Amino acid sequence: MGLKGKLTGDIGGLTELISLDLSFNPNLTGSLTPRLGDLQNLNILILAGCGFTGSIPNELGNLAELYFLALNSNNFTGNIPPSLGKLSKVYWLDLADNQLTGPIPVSTPFTPGLDLLRKAKHFHFNKNKLSGPIPPELFSHDMILIHVLFDGNQLNGTIPDSLGEVQTLEVLRLDRNSLTGEAPTNLNHLTNLVELNLAHNQLIGPLPDLTGMNMLNYVDLSSNFFVTSEAPAWFSTLPFLTTLVIKHGNLQGPLPSTIFSYQQIEQVLLKNNAFSGQLDMGEIIGPKLQLVDLQNNNISSVTITTKYTSKLILEGNPVCSALPDTNYCQFQQPIAKAYSTSLAECGKTQCPGGQKLSPQRCECAYPYAGTFYFRAPYFKDSSDVKRFQSLEMSLWVKLGLAPGSVLLQDPFYNVDDYLQVQLALFPPSGKYFNRTEIMRIGFDLSNQTYKPPREFGPYFFVASPYPFPDEDRGTSISFIAVAGIGIGCALLVLGLVGVGVYAIRQKKRAEKALGLSRPFSSWTPSVKASGGAPQLKGARWFSYVELKKCTNNFSGNNEIGSGGYGKVYRGMLPEGQVVAIKRAQQGSMHSALEFKTEIELLSRVHHKNLVGLLGFCFEQGEQMLVYEFMANGTLRESLSGRSGVHLDWKRRLRIALGSARGLSYLHELADPPIIHRDIKSSNILLDENLTAKVADFGLSKLVSDSAKGHVSTQVKGTLGYLDPEYYMTQQLTEKSDVYSFGVVMLELITAKQPIVKGKYIVREVRKSIDKNDEEHYGLTGMMDPVIRNSGNLVAFGRFLELAMQCVEESAAERPTMSEVVKAIEIILQNDGMNTNSASASSSATEFGTARGAPSHPYNDVTKKDVSDFYGFDYSGGYSPPTRVEPK
Repeated sequence: MGLKGKLTGDIGGLTELISLDLSFNPNLTGSLTPRLGDLQNLNILILAGCGFTGSIPNELGNLAELYFLALNSNNFTGNIPPSLGKLSKVYWLDLADNQLTGPIPVSTPFTPGLDLLRKAKHFHFNKNKLSGPIPPELFSHDMILIHVLFDGNQLNGTIPDSLGEVQTLEVLRLDRNSLTGEAPTNLNHLTNLVELNLAHNQLIGPLPDLTGMNMLNYVDLSSNFFVTSEAPAWFSTLPFLTTLVIKHGNLQGPLPSTIFSYQQIEQVLLKNNAFSGQLDMGEIIGPKLQLVDLQNNNISSVTITTKYTSKLILEGNPVCSALPDTNYCQFQQPIAKAYSTSLAECGKTQCPGGQKLSPQRCECAYPYAGTFYFRAPYFKDSSDVKRFQSLEMSLWVKLGLAPGSVLLQDPFYNVDDYLQVQLALFPPSGKYFNRTEIMRIGFDLSNQTYKPPREFGPYFFVASPYPFPDEDRGTSISFIAVAGIGIGCALLVLGLVGVGVYAIRQKKRAEKALGLSRPFSSWTPSVKASGGAPQLKGARWFSYVELKKCTNNFSGNNEIGSGGYGKVYRGMLPEGQVVAIKRAQQGSMHSALEFKTEIELLSRVHHKNLVGLLGFCFEQGEQMLVYEFMANGTLRESLSGRSGVHLDWKRRLRIALGSARGLSYLHELADPPIIHRDIKSSNILLDENLTAKVADFGLSKLVSDSAKGHVSTQVKGTLGYLDPEYYMTQQLTEKSDVYSFGVVMLELITAKQPIVKGKYIVREVRKSIDKNDEEHYGLTGMMDPVIRNSGNLVAFGRFLELAMQCVEESAAERPTMSEVVKAIEIILQNDGMNTNSASASSSATEFGTARGAPSHPYNDVTKKDVSDFYGFDYSGGYSPPTRVEPK
């Protein structure tokens, strides 16, 4: 706000103040008045980024209702007051980037201390001059800390073992101190830790054991005095690692190639060690790997697969003495350019001083600008387009701005390993924001209401003064005036919240009164004839404008899939939830009955292995479905290698179990039961944890008459997965889904599509089975090399046997889906894996011999019938006796 002066004056009459945010007014100077401690109702106190000096008043410990305290980025000196330990409700404590000295205070029988803050989630004390050891008493098992940022101080002594008891920790930065001794042996108890940075200390002994810390994304152990050792075993056991940094780490011997195969790995920075021998990067290279820096090691030879085309630096190794002209021995290799929001569509427009070009409107305006400081990002690549575009989208969605009105520029990592990003936010029209908008945006950024995408980690934002057209400069301000502004901000926020709550209630009342008539005002007559608008249980109606906004006007950058039905977009709802939006080709209005069916079915079934439908849009000639976002795409994409997800055998077994459970729920627990009718690998989606979820219910049928046992219906499905008995009789049963699932099981073994060059997977597997081959049952040549070459295929024969039972040509000889679930559970339980389900016996039998099958759709498949089964779309329908066309 451009305030000047000191916090002075009588604060009487301000005791009802609940929020005070004066952040980033650098001309507010002087020391804090102890009278702040009289504001007994204060919940939020943000004085970050001002020019305050002197000590932090002890009286702040009297603010018993305070839960957010940010005093960072000032010039405070002296010790951290022990009285802050009385703030029992505080969850955010940020004292970073000051000149604070002395030890971190803990409680004694006579004084409070920070160990008493059991509700705190954030200890941000970085970039001060704190000294002494980290007190072991500071941490305990009942704390819920997620961020401990102590980097850039003068702390000494050992890292306390008690730190390993805080198992909620996600980010731990102790780098740039003078810590000594060995790393705690219980450090690997922190299994939720995503970032670990112990660099630039004086630690000794062995490298810390990080085995079991499977959530780690970012590890930096550089520049300590660890004993000379070979690469630790955990180099090969951290599946989500994006960045590994161990410079000057006293590492020697061979470098395991596994580190380069992780699906998320982006940078491996191991310069100034003593790795020797041959560098073999292996055949499997992580799809995101873009920098390997092994300068100044003892590597004598290199084996690099042609699949790796990114940057490799080997300058200072013996291999470069022999081959000095190779690319990896030339330090001047191309470096990926840091990301900046594209202004290419705006031409070469030049803006006058103080203004910038809005990427949304391609017009000059005065943006609300400043610098983001991400203190512990989970990555080190400043050129990642998708990552920064997700930040842009998050900003304009969560801050309530116009789509595309965010400009990011010049991201780089500073000397503190913080990611700095220049930010500019533009008004939706005109050249200026008004004061209310600036106050609202500034409040969201300063009190952490705005949450960036998770991988950006903890942050703070330093805003530049905003040039209001009526700016009155040079006015000093008393504490009363400042506090009044604070009251105004708080009342504004509360008012906005109140208006929002009122609007939501009014909307709900209107929808109830109108019977949800508005969303279906244009519902097609064909659907009305079959029951009118969908009967909803939980699904929400979205307007076209809402979905257009949350996808940045259906930007191509947000497109994540396509098929015959249309396209799928990644979007972010205003509350921050990422969603997948399936949009039909405009004007096609493809089968409104199928559209209605999927809305009705998915809104009434809820299971962890069924994709969740959040809502839909049916207006302005648009058909859109809004699903929960599945980060790892379809099973088909993973099996083909397109998604970059590595599926070992046990992961495939778990995917089979999860999707089988979803189908079993539909068949036996839904009321009435549901037959999916289009099970295939492209309709099984994988979330961020590789949990399988069945999707696409456009062709599903309700079995309303359970005694009848089947539904006579027009044949619909996808060639290759279609049950031949259903095809011939037109009688649909749950066993039709079982057949399709059996084909998916064979895909998990072979990674092949059901029909390839005129060959049908079921027939080919059945012909090839050889029970005398105890390892691969005669399928060695057909199996996916990813699992064939890995060994240890738990109960492979039993899984194959189960798959062949599912694809029996007679439905009566196939198991039910619940029997399939039990059989896969037993396979996993026998290997000691927890399936979270009671075990049960299976009705499995031995392999059956191939019978003479009646004529069905796969007897005469020709090459011209081969097609790609990719796509996130509705399946086409067909009916006999016409020729079955693949999609």
